[in-house]
Amino acid sequence: MRRGALWRLFYRASLGDHAYKFLFEPGPPGEAVALDCETTGLDPRRDEILAVAAVRIRGNRILTSERFQAIVRPEAGQPGAESIKVHQLRRRDLVDARPMRQLLPALLRFIGGRPLVGYYIDFDIRMLDRAAMDLIEVKLPNPRIEVSALYYDRKYGDAPPGTVFDLRFASLLRDLGIPPLPAHDALNDAVMAAMAYLALRDLQARGVRIPRERQSRQALPPIVG
Repeated sequence: MRRGALWRLFYRASLGDHAYKFLFEPGPPGEAVALDCETTGLDPRRDEILAVAAVRIRGNRILTSERFQAIVRPEAGQPGAESIKVHQLRRRDLVDARPMRQLLPALLRFIGGRPLVGYYIDFDIRMLDRAAMDLIEVKLPNPRIEVSALYYDRKYGDAPPGTVFDLRFASLLRDLGIPPLPAHDALNDAVMAAMAYLALRDLQARGVRIPRERQSRQALPPIVG
């Protein structure tokens, strides 16, 4: 049995609230959810979510009319100056927002058992897992679809040893011909991840690779958060 399947069995057995058993049921065929969190920083152990957005993907369509979007009030701290520069979310913008633990039930019902799509999606899920552990006593069990991994496969999967990888989101969007939306907005980032996923899935289905150019010898890191 695959490691992921074993973890799902463990999580299902450990579920604290059986009203959320639907998370372990397969989502509707051909559907996924693109997800993004904007945070106070990049440390899942201490930083907090400031905004979260999710949008459904059905077949080859991005259903922006079927979305979840919320500003989140941090419980243990407030956004600092550096965070405000990135997300433009000030303390006054969060006053009427609800904490993640109150928003999570609606988000989980929106997601259901669908796979979660994102750019470095593990980070977003780790941020949500803190609230999930309090609510349902398990981490999110949803399958994950990593956009950067699909991009790597299409562009660098056949690369010779020593090839330098550029997995930045801006580079990914440029290679796929996707016009960038304003960055560090949870809904925009979720929609762009959904567009990238559909474009990369199409390339994969047609066996098409993304051409590479000569590069320098230092890998360029991703940007998350």
